[in-house]
Amino acid sequence: MLINSRAVWQGVLGEMELSIPASSFSAWFRSTELEIISDNEVVVIAPNIFVKTQLEKRYRQQITECLEKNGLISPTVRFRIKSNKDSKPRLSRDEPKPATAKEPPTNTPPRIGRKTTPGNLNPRYTFDNFIVGSSNDLAHAACQAVADNPGTKYNPLYLYGGSGLGKTHLMQAVGNEIIRRQPTARVLYTTIETFVNEFVDSIRFKKKGFSDKYRNVDVLIVDDMQFIANKEQTQDAFFHTFNDLHQNDKQIIISSDKPPKSIPTLTDRLRSRFEWGMTIDVQMPDYETRCAIVTAKASLSGAELASDVVEFLAANFKTNIRELEGALNQLLAYAEMQNIVPDVEIAEGLLGNVKRSRPRHITARQILEKTARHFGVEVKDICSPKRDKYIMQPRQIAMYLLRSELKMSFPKIAQELGRKDHTTAMYAVEKITKESLVNIAVREQINDVRDKLYV
Repeated sequence: MLINSRAVWQGVLGEMELSIPASSFSAWFRSTELEIISDNEVVVIAPNIFVKTQLEKRYRQQITECLEKNGLISPTVRFRIKSNKDSKPRLSRDEPKPATAKEPPTNTPPRIGRKTTPGNLNPRYTFDNFIVGSSNDLAHAACQAVADNPGTKYNPLYLYGGSGLGKTHLMQAVGNEIIRRQPTARVLYTTIETFVNEFVDSIRFKKKGFSDKYRNVDVLIVDDMQFIANKEQTQDAFFHTFNDLHQNDKQIIISSDKPPKSIPTLTDRLRSRFEWGMTIDVQMPDYETRCAIVTAKASLSGAELASDVVEFLAANFKTNIRELEGALNQLLAYAEMQNIVPDVEIAEGLLGNVKRSRPRHITARQILEKTARHFGVEVKDICSPKRDKYIMQPRQIAMYLLRSELKMSFPKIAQELGRKDHTTAMYAVEKITKESLVNIAVREQINDVRDKLYV
Protein backbone atom coordinates (compact mmCIF):
# COMPACT_ATOMS: atom_id res chain seq x y z
CA MET A 1 0.00 0.00 0.00
CA LEU A 2 1.33 3.39 -1.00
CA ILE A 3 1.52 5.60 2.07
CA ASN A 4 1.19 9.35 1.75
CA SER A 5 4.05 10.75 3.85
CA ARG A 6 2.55 14.23 3.70
CA ALA A 7 -0.76 13.08 5.12
CA VAL A 8 0.88 10.94 7.78
CA TRP A 9 3.10 13.75 9.01
CA GLN A 10 0.22 16.21 8.98
CA GLY A 11 -1.64 13.83 11.26
CA VAL A 12 1.37 13.51 13.56
CA LEU A 13 1.76 17.29 13.73
CA GLY A 14 -1.93 17.62 14.54
CA GLU A 15 -1.59 15.28 17.51
CA MET A 16 1.68 16.81 18.70
CA GLU A 17 0.15 20.27 18.61
CA LEU A 18 -2.54 19.12 21.02
CA SER A 19 -0.17 17.37 23.42
CA ILE A 20 2.77 19.75 23.89
CA PRO A 21 3.05 23.48 24.69
CA ALA A 22 2.68 25.81 21.72
CA SER A 23 6.16 27.23 22.26
CA SER A 24 7.70 23.73 22.10
CA PHE A 25 5.71 22.86 19.02
CA SER A 26 6.86 26.03 17.28
CA ALA A 27 10.47 25.57 18.29
CA TRP A 28 10.94 21.88 17.39
CA PHE A 29 8.33 20.95 14.77
CA ARG A 30 7.77 24.04 12.63
CA SER A 31 10.26 23.12 9.87
CA THR A 32 10.21 19.36 9.97
CA GLU A 33 9.42 16.87 7.21
CA LEU A 34 8.77 13.15 6.96
CA GLU A 35 10.25 10.66 4.53
CA ILE A 36 8.74 7.18 4.48
CA ILE A 37 11.37 4.58 3.50
CA SER A 38 9.13 1.52 3.90
CA ASP A 39 6.03 0.34 5.74
CA ASN A 40 7.94 0.25 9.02
CA GLU A 41 10.81 2.71 8.54
CA VAL A 42 10.62 6.51 8.43
CA VAL A 43 13.01 9.42 8.56
CA VAL A 44 12.17 12.69 10.29
CA ILE A 45 14.02 15.54 8.60
CA ALA A 46 15.10 18.44 10.78
CA PRO A 47 16.34 21.86 9.61
CA ASN A 48 19.51 21.77 11.73
CA ILE A 49 21.54 19.69 14.16
CA PHE A 50 20.06 21.40 17.22
CA VAL A 51 16.48 20.56 16.29
CA LYS A 52 17.50 17.04 15.29
CA THR A 53 19.10 16.45 18.68
CA GLN A 54 16.07 17.74 20.57
CA LEU A 55 13.65 15.62 18.54
CA GLU A 56 15.77 12.50 19.14
CA LYS A 57 16.15 13.04 22.87
CA ARG A 58 12.80 14.51 23.84
CA TYR A 59 10.15 13.46 21.35
CA ARG A 60 11.16 10.14 19.77
CA GLN A 61 8.64 8.09 21.73
CA GLN A 62 5.77 10.53 21.17
CA ILE A 63 6.52 10.73 17.47
CA THR A 64 6.58 6.93 17.25
CA GLU A 65 3.24 6.65 19.05
CA CYS A 66 1.67 9.28 16.78
CA LEU A 67 2.98 7.50 13.68
CA GLU A 68 1.36 4.28 14.86
CA LYS A 69 -1.94 6.10 15.38
CA ASN A 70 -1.66 7.35 11.80
CA GLY A 71 -1.29 3.97 10.13
CA LEU A 72 2.34 2.81 10.55
CA ILE A 73 2.93 -0.45 12.41
CA SER A 74 5.87 -0.42 14.85
CA PRO A 75 7.85 2.06 12.77
CA THR A 76 11.59 2.50 13.15
CA VAL A 77 12.20 6.24 13.40
CA ARG A 78 15.46 7.82 12.30
CA PHE A 79 16.41 11.48 12.22
CA ARG A 80 18.59 13.44 9.83
CA ILE A 81 19.36 17.03 8.90
CA LYS A 82 17.79 18.55 5.82
CA SER A 83 20.15 18.78 2.85
CA ASN A 84 20.07 20.73 -0.38
CA LYS A 85 19.16 17.53 -2.18
CA ASP A 86 15.83 17.34 -0.41
CA SER A 87 13.35 18.44 -3.00
CA LYS A 88 10.12 17.59 -1.25
CA PRO A 89 8.01 20.55 -0.22
CA ARG A 90 8.23 21.30 3.49
CA LEU A 91 5.37 20.02 5.55
CA SER A 92 4.83 21.87 8.77
CA ARG A 93 2.40 24.12 10.52
CA ASP A 94 4.21 26.97 8.74
CA GLU A 95 3.69 25.53 5.27
CA PRO A 96 3.13 28.36 2.78
CA LYS A 97 -0.08 28.26 0.80
CA PRO A 98 -0.19 28.37 -3.01
CA ALA A 99 -0.43 31.84 -4.45
CA THR A 100 -3.94 31.16 -5.67
CA ALA A 101 -5.26 30.05 -2.32
CA LYS A 102 -6.98 32.38 0.07
CA GLU A 103 -5.68 32.80 3.58
CA PRO A 104 -7.51 30.70 6.15
CA PRO A 105 -9.98 32.44 8.36
CA THR A 106 -8.43 31.93 11.75
CA ASN A 107 -8.46 33.81 14.98
CA THR A 108 -5.24 32.30 16.23
CA PRO A 109 -1.69 33.50 15.78
CA PRO A 110 0.56 31.82 13.24
CA ARG A 111 3.47 29.84 14.59
CA ILE A 112 6.83 31.36 15.33
CA GLY A 113 9.08 31.47 12.32
CA ARG A 114 6.71 32.79 9.71
CA LYS A 115 7.75 35.73 7.64
CA THR A 116 7.22 39.00 9.42
CA THR A 117 7.24 42.59 8.31
CA PRO A 118 9.33 45.32 9.87
CA GLY A 119 7.95 45.94 13.32
CA ASN A 120 7.56 42.22 14.04
CA LEU A 121 4.13 42.10 12.42
CA ASN A 122 2.98 38.91 10.79
CA PRO A 123 1.41 39.73 7.41
CA ARG A 124 -1.10 36.91 7.80
CA TYR A 125 -2.84 38.79 10.58
CA THR A 126 -5.54 40.75 8.76
CA PHE A 127 -9.14 41.76 9.33
CA ASP A 128 -10.15 39.83 6.21
CA ASN A 129 -9.27 36.43 7.67
CA PHE A 130 -10.65 37.05 11.15
CA ILE A 131 -13.96 35.35 11.93
CA VAL A 132 -16.26 37.74 13.77
CA GLY A 133 -18.87 36.49 16.22
CA SER A 134 -20.75 37.70 19.24
CA SER A 135 -17.77 36.88 21.46
CA ASN A 136 -15.41 39.26 19.68
CA ASP A 137 -17.51 41.69 17.63
CA LEU A 138 -16.89 44.61 19.98
CA ALA A 139 -13.14 44.01 19.98
CA HIS A 140 -13.18 43.71 16.19
CA ALA A 141 -15.10 46.96 15.77
CA ALA A 142 -12.80 48.80 18.19
CA CYS A 143 -9.70 47.56 16.36
CA GLN A 144 -11.10 48.70 13.04
CA ALA A 145 -11.85 52.12 14.52
CA VAL A 146 -8.27 52.36 15.78
CA ALA A 147 -6.94 51.40 12.35
CA ASP A 148 -9.07 54.15 10.81
CA ASN A 149 -7.91 56.82 13.26
CA PRO A 150 -4.80 55.75 15.17
CA GLY A 151 -3.95 57.83 18.20
CA THR A 152 -7.35 59.50 18.40
CA LYS A 153 -9.93 56.82 19.18
CA TYR A 154 -9.62 54.34 22.00
CA ASN A 155 -6.09 55.19 23.09
CA PRO A 156 -5.00 53.01 24.69
CA LEU A 157 -6.95 50.00 23.43
CA TYR A 158 -6.76 47.21 26.01
CA LEU A 159 -7.92 43.69 25.06
CA TYR A 160 -8.07 40.92 27.63
CA GLY A 161 -9.19 37.30 27.67
CA GLY A 162 -7.91 33.73 27.69
CA SER A 163 -5.25 32.25 25.46
CA GLY A 164 -6.09 31.38 21.87
CA LEU A 165 -9.07 33.73 21.47
CA GLY A 166 -7.68 36.02 18.77
CA LYS A 167 -6.26 38.97 20.69
CA THR A 168 -2.87 38.84 18.99
CA HIS A 169 -4.52 38.43 15.60
CA LEU A 170 -6.67 41.52 16.09
CA MET A 171 -3.86 43.70 17.42
CA GLN A 172 -1.53 42.84 14.58
CA ALA A 173 -4.37 43.26 12.08
CA VAL A 174 -4.53 46.88 13.24
CA GLY A 175 -0.81 47.29 12.64
CA ASN A 176 -0.95 45.68 9.21
CA GLU A 177 -3.92 47.78 8.17
CA ILE A 178 -2.22 51.00 9.27
CA ILE A 179 0.92 50.10 7.30
CA ARG A 180 -1.19 49.22 4.26
CA ARG A 181 -2.73 52.66 4.32
CA GLN A 182 0.39 54.49 5.47
CA PRO A 183 3.53 52.60 4.36
CA THR A 184 5.79 55.00 6.23
CA ALA A 185 4.02 54.50 9.57
CA ARG A 186 6.28 53.21 12.34
CA VAL A 187 4.51 50.24 13.94
CA LEU A 188 6.13 47.99 16.54
CA TYR A 189 4.72 44.75 17.92
CA THR A 190 6.36 43.20 20.98
CA THR A 191 5.60 41.11 24.03
CA ILE A 192 6.04 42.40 27.54
CA GLU A 193 8.54 39.58 28.08
CA THR A 194 10.72 41.01 25.29
CA PHE A 195 10.29 44.50 26.76
CA VAL A 196 11.40 43.24 30.18
CA ASN A 197 14.41 41.39 28.80
CA GLU A 198 15.58 44.36 26.76
CA PHE A 199 15.09 46.69 29.68
CA VAL A 200 17.14 44.43 31.95
CA ASP A 201 19.86 44.14 29.32
CA SER A 202 19.96 47.92 28.90
CA ILE A 203 20.70 48.24 32.61
CA ARG A 204 22.99 45.28 32.97
CA PHE A 205 25.15 45.94 29.92
CA LYS A 206 24.58 49.71 29.79
CA LYS A 207 23.07 49.43 26.33
CA LYS A 208 21.75 52.58 24.70
CA GLY A 209 18.73 52.96 22.53
CA PHE A 210 16.13 51.16 24.64
CA SER A 211 13.92 54.20 25.17
CA ASP A 212 14.30 55.35 21.57
CA LYS A 213 13.20 51.98 20.23
CA TYR A 214 9.86 52.06 22.03
CA ARG A 215 9.15 55.77 21.97
CA ASN A 216 10.02 56.61 18.38
CA VAL A 217 7.01 54.80 16.94
CA ASP A 218 3.55 55.75 15.77
CA VAL A 219 1.88 52.58 17.05
CA LEU A 220 3.10 50.40 19.92
CA ILE A 221 1.45 46.97 20.29
CA VAL A 222 2.29 45.05 23.46
CA ASP A 223 1.18 41.46 24.10
CA ASP A 224 0.86 39.54 27.41
CA MET A 225 0.89 42.56 29.71
CA GLN A 226 0.03 40.34 32.70
CA PHE A 227 3.72 39.36 32.95
CA ILE A 228 4.63 42.87 34.06
CA ALA A 229 3.32 41.94 37.51
CA ASN A 230 5.89 42.14 40.32
CA LYS A 231 8.40 43.96 38.11
CA GLU A 232 8.54 47.40 39.67
CA GLN A 233 11.39 48.88 37.63
CA THR A 234 9.90 47.59 34.39
CA GLN A 235 6.55 49.09 35.32
CA ASP A 236 8.27 52.41 35.86
CA ALA A 237 10.00 52.19 32.49
CA PHE A 238 6.75 51.30 30.71
CA PHE A 239 4.94 54.10 32.56
CA HIS A 240 7.30 56.70 31.10
CA THR A 241 7.12 55.08 27.66
CA PHE A 242 3.33 55.12 27.83
CA ASN A 243 3.25 58.79 28.85
CA ASP A 244 5.61 59.84 26.08
CA LEU A 245 3.62 58.07 23.39
CA HIS A 246 0.21 59.14 24.68
CA GLN A 247 1.18 62.80 25.00
CA ASN A 248 2.30 62.76 21.38
CA ASP A 249 -0.97 61.14 20.19
CA LYS A 250 0.70 57.85 19.33
CA GLN A 251 -1.49 54.75 19.43
CA ILE A 252 -0.99 52.14 22.18
CA ILE A 253 -2.59 48.69 21.99
CA ILE A 254 -2.25 46.22 24.85
CA SER A 255 -3.38 42.65 25.47
CA SER A 256 -3.51 40.59 28.65
CA ASP A 257 -5.22 37.54 30.06
CA LYS A 258 -6.91 39.70 32.70
CA PRO A 259 -8.18 43.28 33.10
CA PRO A 260 -5.85 45.95 34.54
CA LYS A 261 -7.44 45.83 37.99
CA SER A 262 -6.70 42.09 38.24
CA ILE A 263 -2.98 42.24 37.47
CA PRO A 264 -1.26 41.79 40.83
CA THR A 265 1.12 44.50 42.08
CA LEU A 266 0.34 46.73 39.10
CA THR A 267 0.93 50.31 40.20
CA ASP A 268 -2.12 52.54 40.48
CA ARG A 269 -0.71 55.11 38.07
CA LEU A 270 -0.15 52.47 35.39
CA ARG A 271 -3.52 50.81 36.02
CA SER A 272 -5.33 54.12 35.66
CA ARG A 273 -3.59 54.81 32.34
CA PHE A 274 -4.53 51.40 30.97
CA GLU A 275 -8.13 52.30 31.73
CA TRP A 276 -8.01 55.70 30.02
CA GLY A 277 -9.14 54.38 26.65
CA MET A 278 -11.20 51.32 25.81
CA THR A 279 -10.99 48.06 27.76
CA ILE A 280 -12.65 45.07 26.08
CA ASP A 281 -13.16 41.49 27.20
CA VAL A 282 -12.54 39.00 24.37
CA GLN A 283 -14.57 35.94 25.28
CA MET A 284 -14.45 32.36 24.15
CA PRO A 285 -16.03 31.92 20.70
CA ASP A 286 -19.65 30.90 20.79
CA TYR A 287 -21.02 27.83 19.05
CA GLU A 288 -21.94 29.63 15.83
CA THR A 289 -18.51 31.24 15.55
CA ARG A 290 -16.79 27.90 16.07
CA CYS A 291 -18.92 26.39 13.33
CA ALA A 292 -17.95 29.22 10.98
CA ILE A 293 -14.25 28.75 11.74
CA VAL A 294 -14.41 25.00 11.11
CA THR A 295 -16.30 25.44 7.84
CA ALA A 296 -13.94 28.12 6.54
CA LYS A 297 -10.78 26.24 7.53
CA ALA A 298 -12.02 22.99 6.00
CA SER A 299 -13.00 24.77 2.81
CA LEU A 300 -9.51 26.17 2.43
CA SER A 301 -8.09 22.65 2.72
CA GLY A 302 -10.35 21.55 -0.12
CA ALA A 303 -12.73 19.63 2.13
CA GLU A 304 -16.44 20.07 2.50
CA LEU A 305 -17.54 18.73 5.86
CA ALA A 306 -21.05 17.57 6.55
CA SER A 307 -22.98 19.78 8.92
CA ASP A 308 -23.06 17.13 11.65
CA VAL A 309 -19.23 16.84 11.56
CA VAL A 310 -18.90 20.63 11.83
CA GLU A 311 -21.33 20.61 14.73
CA PHE A 312 -19.45 17.78 16.48
CA LEU A 313 -16.17 19.71 16.37
CA ALA A 314 -17.78 22.98 17.42
CA ALA A 315 -19.63 21.32 20.29
CA ASN A 316 -16.68 19.39 21.72
CA PHE A 317 -13.70 21.74 21.32
CA LYS A 318 -14.68 24.85 23.22
CA THR A 319 -11.54 26.02 25.00
CA ASN A 320 -9.99 28.09 22.28
CA ILE A 321 -9.52 28.20 18.56
CA ARG A 322 -6.08 26.62 18.62
CA GLU A 323 -7.52 23.43 20.09
CA LEU A 324 -10.39 23.50 17.59
CA GLU A 325 -8.09 23.91 14.61
CA GLY A 326 -5.74 21.21 15.88
CA ALA A 327 -8.63 18.74 16.05
CA LEU A 328 -9.80 19.70 12.56
CA ASN A 329 -6.31 19.30 11.11
CA GLN A 330 -6.00 15.86 12.68
CA LEU A 331 -9.35 14.79 11.24
CA LEU A 332 -8.57 16.07 7.74
CA ALA A 333 -5.13 14.46 7.75
CA TYR A 334 -6.59 11.08 8.72
CA ALA A 335 -9.28 11.35 6.05
CA GLU A 336 -6.68 12.20 3.40
CA MET A 337 -4.44 9.33 4.44
CA GLN A 338 -7.31 6.82 4.34
CA ASN A 339 -8.86 8.39 1.24
CA ILE A 340 -12.24 8.67 2.92
CA VAL A 341 -14.84 11.33 3.59
CA PRO A 342 -14.90 12.09 7.32
CA ASP A 343 -18.21 11.54 9.09
CA VAL A 344 -19.31 11.88 12.70
CA GLU A 345 -18.46 8.27 13.53
CA ILE A 346 -14.90 8.73 12.28
CA ALA A 347 -14.56 12.05 14.11
CA GLU A 348 -15.76 10.50 17.37
CA GLY A 349 -13.44 7.54 17.04
CA LEU A 350 -10.41 9.66 16.19
CA LEU A 351 -10.96 12.62 18.48
CA GLY A 352 -13.00 11.22 21.31
CA ASN A 353 -9.90 10.70 23.43
CA VAL A 354 -8.83 14.33 23.22
CA LYS A 355 -12.09 16.25 23.36
CA ARG A 356 -12.72 18.17 26.56
CA SER A 357 -15.39 20.57 27.68
CA ARG A 358 -13.23 22.90 29.67
CA PRO A 359 -14.37 25.72 31.95
CA ARG A 360 -13.57 29.24 30.98
CA HIS A 361 -10.87 29.79 33.52
CA ILE A 362 -8.44 27.51 35.30
CA THR A 363 -6.57 29.13 38.15
CA ALA A 364 -3.20 28.37 39.67
CA ARG A 365 -4.94 27.53 42.94
CA GLN A 366 -7.11 24.92 41.22
CA ILE A 367 -4.04 23.26 39.72
CA LEU A 368 -2.34 23.13 43.11
CA GLU A 369 -5.45 21.76 44.82
CA LYS A 370 -6.12 19.09 42.18
CA THR A 371 -2.48 18.00 42.17
CA ALA A 372 -2.37 17.82 45.97
CA ARG A 373 -5.62 15.84 46.12
CA HIS A 374 -4.43 13.40 43.46
CA PHE A 375 -1.25 12.59 45.39
CA GLY A 376 -2.86 12.67 48.82
CA VAL A 377 -0.88 15.62 50.16
CA GLU A 378 -1.69 19.13 51.32
CA VAL A 379 -1.30 22.27 49.22
CA LYS A 380 0.69 23.81 52.05
CA ASP A 381 3.16 20.93 51.77
CA ILE A 382 3.61 21.48 48.03
CA CYS A 383 4.29 25.16 48.70
CA SER A 384 6.58 24.46 51.65
CA PRO A 385 10.37 24.13 51.64
CA LYS A 386 10.07 20.40 52.39
CA ARG A 387 12.22 18.17 50.19
CA ASP A 388 10.73 14.79 51.11
CA LYS A 389 10.42 12.42 48.19
CA TYR A 390 6.63 12.16 48.52
CA ILE A 391 6.38 15.95 48.16
CA MET A 392 8.95 16.53 45.41
CA GLN A 393 7.14 14.86 42.54
CA PRO A 394 3.69 16.44 43.22
CA ARG A 395 5.44 19.81 43.47
CA GLN A 396 7.26 19.33 40.18
CA ILE A 397 4.13 18.12 38.40
CA ALA A 398 2.23 21.12 39.75
CA MET A 399 4.93 23.41 38.31
CA TYR A 400 4.75 21.57 35.00
CA LEU A 401 0.96 22.00 34.82
CA LEU A 402 1.17 25.70 35.72
CA ARG A 403 3.51 26.08 32.77
CA SER A 404 1.65 23.89 30.27
CA GLU A 405 -1.94 24.81 31.14
CA LEU A 406 -1.64 28.47 32.12
CA LYS A 407 1.54 29.41 30.19
CA MET A 408 2.91 30.99 33.34
CA SER A 409 6.39 32.46 33.34
CA PHE A 410 8.96 30.68 35.51
CA PRO A 411 9.21 33.58 37.98
CA LYS A 412 5.41 33.53 38.36
CA ILE A 413 5.43 29.77 38.94
CA ALA A 414 8.10 30.18 41.59
CA GLN A 415 6.03 32.90 43.24
CA GLU A 416 2.90 30.73 43.31
CA LEU A 417 4.80 28.03 45.20
CA GLY A 418 6.59 30.38 47.56
CA ARG A 419 9.96 30.18 45.87
CA LYS A 420 12.36 33.06 45.44
CA ASP A 421 14.47 31.46 42.73
CA HIS A 422 12.72 30.73 39.43
CA THR A 423 15.44 28.27 38.37
CA THR A 424 13.70 25.70 40.59
CA ALA A 425 10.62 26.00 38.39
CA MET A 426 12.72 25.75 35.23
CA TYR A 427 14.37 22.57 36.49
CA ALA A 428 11.06 21.02 37.53
CA VAL A 429 9.34 21.71 34.20
CA GLU A 430 12.29 20.37 32.22
CA LYS A 431 12.53 17.26 34.43
CA ILE A 432 8.84 16.38 34.20
CA THR A 433 8.81 17.10 30.45
CA LYS A 434 11.61 14.58 29.92
CA GLU A 435 10.14 12.01 32.31
CA SER A 436 6.72 12.17 30.68
CA LEU A 437 8.29 11.07 27.40
CA VAL A 438 9.87 7.90 28.77
CA ASN A 439 7.91 7.10 31.93
CA ILE A 440 4.35 5.93 31.33
CA ALA A 441 3.47 6.25 35.01
CA VAL A 442 4.45 9.92 35.11
CA ARG A 443 2.57 10.62 31.89
CA GLU A 444 -0.56 8.97 33.29
CA GLN A 445 -0.29 10.97 36.53
CA ILE A 446 -0.10 14.21 34.55
CA ASN A 447 -3.07 13.21 32.39
CA ASP A 448 -5.10 12.19 35.45
CA VAL A 449 -4.58 15.55 37.14
CA ARG A 450 -5.20 17.41 33.88
CA ASP A 451 -8.44 15.53 33.31
CA LYS A 452 -9.65 16.43 36.80
CA LEU A 453 -9.12 20.10 35.98
CA TYR A 454 -11.56 19.98 33.10
CA VAL A 455 -14.51 18.05 34.47
